[in-house]
Amino acid sequence: MTAAVARLTLDCFPSPVGELLLVHDADERLCALGFGEGPWLPKLLKRFGASAVEPGSMPARTRDALGRYFAGEHGALAALPVRTAGTSFQERVWEALRAIPAGETWSYGRLAAAIGAPAAVRAVGLANGANGVAIAIPCHRVIGADGSLTGFGGGLERKRWLLAHEGAEVRAERQARLF
Repeated sequence: MTAAVARLTLDCFPSPVGELLLVHDADERLCALGFGEGPWLPKLLKRFGASAVEPGSMPARTRDALGRYFAGEHGALAALPVRTAGTSFQERVWEALRAIPAGETWSYGRLAAAIGAPAAVRAVGLANGANGVAIAIPCHRVIGADGSLTGFGGGLERKRWLLAHEGAEVRAERQARLF
């Protein structure tokens, strides 16, 4: 875990998958990217040792990178500086997630092998689920070994949309409109 942060700021970004909430630290590193609904923000505050976030503007580079990503430049988020607060194992998983190219999907087993822990598939799944920086740390690119879409904090419809947006082949399941 990382040391407590003195200040976190929260801003919103409208996107094709709904409003995104973004939290940055004083050094303009992205600490969280999540969806408006859900209980993820209190968990994040605890992870960073912060008691609250204050409204603020996201850095221009974040706003620009998100705009470019949703406009089709799928690698635009790769260089955004992030600040995560996980165990050393989680950090290894999250770093490996950032290495998955847009348009590709990996299984949990492949991700476990990529970090040198092929037997740790369940632990990799838990670390993937604990990712607090959705889309920028692309946990949506991890699918089941059989090609099925598996859990995603923003919901499977968002995961399906993000993968299709990036050009990944998505298993032919119900293709509902997201919003």
